[in-house]
Amino acid sequence: MSARAVPTCPRCEAGLRGPTIWSSAWRCEHHGEVYPLHPALRPSATALLRVLRGARVPVWLPWPLPPGWLVTGVAGAGDERTGTLGCAVALSGPNPVGGLGEMMLVSEGPRVGLGARFAGLDGPDPGTGFAAGPPCAVVRYGHHDLPLWQVDAPGRAAFAGEVMGTWLWLVLWPDTAGVLLVEPLPVRDLRDPGQELDVPFGALSPHLPGQKVE
Repeated sequence: MSARAVPTCPRCEAGLRGPTIWSSAWRCEHHGEVYPLHPALRPSATALLRVLRGARVPVWLPWPLPPGWLVTGVAGAGDERTGTLGCAVALSGPNPVGGLGEMMLVSEGPRVGLGARFAGLDGPDPGTGFAAGPPCAVVRYGHHDLPLWQVDAPGRAAFAGEVMGTWLWLVLWPDTAGVLLVEPLPVRDLRDPGQELDVPFGALSPHLPGQKVE
């Protein structure tokens, strides 16, 4: 039987020191107490359901998907005590300007740091000066347009905004794939009841943490 990969820090790739009799927290040697980021689940309806069961934050999915795009994995940060306080859904498909594009939607509570990790940032949030000007992108949830601001991120396009008391991050590789946000991007929160979506799946995204054996 293959070993299961261990949780890592949501802000970096470091392994964690687990809870002890003295503390229920997970600790990273670089970032202190953190919410453990679990290995990515293989892209499937079962994986989405597993994340939804413990989700304390929205599980965002662009819907309808951009033409030709597939869901390529999901990962969550948190434990049995906290529930899932950070959720990442990965997708891939044709970049409108040519080649392959990849996208990560992250929803998280304050200071989880998962979105900043995928954006290549050192801190747990977008940093100082964020949202100082007008928004430059919009996601559409139901009848509401939710503003996003661009975040200066190396080698990718990154956008972030605050939605219902949580951070929403959109990170795209390469940076040219950011043209997908020229028009408002419709999204669903998969926690909402009454949704029966025929979600297409692809190979596991290389941007997610290590594959979990099921």
